[in-house]
Amino acid sequence: GERIAVQKDGVLLQVDTPQNLYDHPANIFVAGFIGSPAMNFVDAKLAPSNEDMYVQTDAFQVKVPQAKTPGLTEHLGKDVVFGIRPEDIHDRKFAPVDVSAAPLVANVDVIEPMGSEKYLYLVVDGEDFVARVDPRSSAGVGQELEIALNIDNMHLFDAKTEEAIL
Repeated sequence: GERIAVQKDGVLLQVDTPQNLYDHPANIFVAGFIGSPAMNFVDAKLAPSNEDMYVQTDAFQVKVPQAKTPGLTEHLGKDVVFGIRPEDIHDRKFAPVDVSAAPLVANVDVIEPMGSEKYLYLVVDGEDFVARVDPRSSAGVGQELEIALNIDNMHLFDAKTEEAIL
């Protein structure tokens, strides 16, 4: 088969290719179900600022890339859920040069070396994240680490319906 059907409680949520399910999940359940480690989720609001839009959480804010703002205006001022996959959180020292990075400072809680990569369990002002980083990262448990979120690959979900809006 070339397609996967994702169901929850007997309800069909999305049918698509594995890559499209991963890249374009229809809702929070599909986003968290596909991929390991699972997508990181943070409660947020979508806020305007001059000509820009920002995802504001209790811990941080990130600017929404201009190319992603069309279609989001109806969600301004509303509760959303920000989603970012572990591989889109980089140790800033090893972030690819073409990444549209939102820099943050995180505390390293746990390190899980996997050989070709490391999983870092991070805390940013009380919000937990899992990052899949370059194995050369010298991050240590208990240390602060500058991270870069690849906001080109961020996801947004309506907080009430849990449906994808970006």
